[in-house]
Amino acid sequence: MKRQVTMEEISDGKLYTSNDLVKADCGDCEGCHACCTGMGSSIVLDPYDMHRLTRGLGQTAAQLLADKLELNVVAFETLLAGKIELNVVDGIILPNLKMAGAEDGCGFLTEEGRCGIHPFRPGICRLFPLGRYYEENGFRYFLQVHECQKENRAKVKIKKWLDTSDLKKYEAYIARWHGLLIQLQEYIAAHPESAKAVSMDVLKRFYLTPYQTEEFYSEFFQRMDEAKKAYC
Repeated sequence: MKRQVTMEEISDGKLYTSNDLVKADCGDCEGCHACCTGMGSSIVLDPYDMHRLTRGLGQTAAQLLADKLELNVVAFETLLAGKIELNVVDGIILPNLKMAGAEDGCGFLTEEGRCGIHPFRPGICRLFPLGRYYEENGFRYFLQVHECQKENRAKVKIKKWLDTSDLKKYEAYIARWHGLLIQLQEYIAAHPESAKAVSMDVLKRFYLTPYQTEEFYSEFFQRMDEAKKAYC
């Protein structure tokens, strides 16, 4: 998701790699779940996020139903008991965590104010309060200085904070997924009449069609190559 701000406005002015230490550790968020409420549609899910969620929750029936309905959007919005919705992100329809209720909170937030999907939470949640600064050959991380309300955060190595196995593979995947979205946005800008068809193809190709448990990355890159042949 593109943000119309400068790095000076939102960060400490530094860029980090996964091996760097940064003041992001908020002590297990004791007594606080502010970052799980009022986030609008900003917690956008990438294909690996959806893969982790469906595996962690054992939710596959909605995928099968959507396939039978040939990607009926209403059916897809029922995925994971209505806790995920669809919105347009820079011209492409993508899923995001849905905020609802009196607190305008994430649907996976428990009554005790804790994350109910913490072991398989989305990448943006793992990243917070960090962000990604995309460059020509990948990305680096930055610390968002106004986002987390917790004071006196401790230093933690970014790779530990992200809590993601095969981090190098994951980072390569994130960079290539971001690059593909940029190319698809450019394609839609040049062919505006194709916007809906491209979005539906992205949802079906990358989100609804199940991945084999141990083969996500190789399968994803194969699907990405097929998409690039079609649109890039």
